[in-house]
Amino acid sequence: MMPKRLLDDANELCRLGVAELSAGFSAGKFTPLEVAQATLKRAEQVQERLNAFSLIDAEAALAVATESTARWRSGAPLSPIDGVPTTIKDIVWIKDRAVRYGSRTTSNQPCTQDAPSVKRLRAAGAVFIGITTTPEFGWKAITESPLTGMTRNPWNPQMTPGGSSGGAVVAAATGAGVLHIGTDGGGSIRIPCSLTGVVGLKPTFGRVAAYPPSAFGTVAHIGPIARSAEDAAAMLNVMAGRDIDDWNQGVGELPPLEWTQGVLKGARIGLWTTPPRGEVDSEVAAAVAKAAGRLENLGAHVEPIELPGEDLGGIFRTHWYAGAANRFAAVPAELAHLCDPGFVAVAKAGSTILASALVAAQARRAAFGAAMDNLLAKLDFIVSPATPIPAFVVGPEIPGDVILDRSINAGSFAFPINLSQQPAVSTPCGLTAAGLPIGLQFVGARGADGKVLSAARDFARGPR
Repeated sequence: MMPKRLLDDANELCRLGVAELSAGFSAGKFTPLEVAQATLKRAEQVQERLNAFSLIDAEAALAVATESTARWRSGAPLSPIDGVPTTIKDIVWIKDRAVRYGSRTTSNQPCTQDAPSVKRLRAAGAVFIGITTTPEFGWKAITESPLTGMTRNPWNPQMTPGGSSGGAVVAAATGAGVLHIGTDGGGSIRIPCSLTGVVGLKPTFGRVAAYPPSAFGTVAHIGPIARSAEDAAAMLNVMAGRDIDDWNQGVGELPPLEWTQGVLKGARIGLWTTPPRGEVDSEVAAAVAKAAGRLENLGAHVEPIELPGEDLGGIFRTHWYAGAANRFAAVPAELAHLCDPGFVAVAKAGSTILASALVAAQARRAAFGAAMDNLLAKLDFIVSPATPIPAFVVGPEIPGDVILDRSINAGSFAFPINLSQQPAVSTPCGLTAAGLPIGLQFVGARGADGKVLSAARDFARGPR
């Protein structure tokens, strides 16, 4: 769905996916070092135009790419993603690099260890080219922070790319890397993927280990962002797995990842079109209705549904505001004035939530999650808009309350699935008249991550 123009001025090596890169490395057509050099140059261009990175780590990237080149030449790559350019969101720990969470209040001391996802990608030979931008502590769906400023949408720089994984999706859409780590506590992977026309998965909770645990609790997930479902699957295959540092994963094993052919033929799909907050833009509604027709042409049975549960917005708000209060409590009092005022307001509201109210919200969340499990025992997928609105204008001329309201509305189809913890992917399904991307969300049963990615792949390949 992404028009070629976003990559028109990028080196050809920056346009390739995992399969094309590994085939080229194996055949000796080009090397990981050459790809890293081209990608780093592209990252600098993208940074100048759109501000997607908090760090471009050329020295380390070239060193790792040189080692990868030697492995491919000797016929001993570590994995299919050995040598593939990768970025990490400025929320996920990277050993020997400072992770700042988009905040001027955090330490510039290097992390002492990799997060589990970074550790697994590093062991597979991924070439980390840099750290991507986030709003402060990932708290909102616009990528703007006191530390790094405003990140802009490559389709129209006056627009936001969404958030909180905004830098990651901009890097993906423009060829400044192939694989990108995002985080998603209320849509922070799926919202920006929808607004920039790339693919992103919020996995089943626990599929990808997290350490340290998120201040926002078990609504938070770590997942892959890429230009295709195939590349997202290749990344998830590496990132997924247990890690003893992640106590929240529990002791059970999730079903293995499976890449299924023809998954939409005969599939039972529930079409969810009424969000718990706000309204759906008419162009988004039309694109999703057209997508539903395409799914039927691919052999699926589509029928309208409503999500179970009541006041999902209230349940999520209690969790999210309490998490913000938890995170703000760790900010040194003498530095609190450096925080994003919006984040401070949410944190202060969260600090007034009674413990009994939080526990009650957790119980209501559990009931909703069980209802969703039961619904997805009857359906293969739930399909919805990934966001109810396309990208919107940001900047000082737009009132802050208007921007924040749009930011909150953008997550209306996303945050319920953080509460219930099923896998959900955003994949492109059209463009507005103004040429802005529209995303379609596939949700599957817990554990069915491969099935959800297969659905996104088959939808992208199917007739239009």
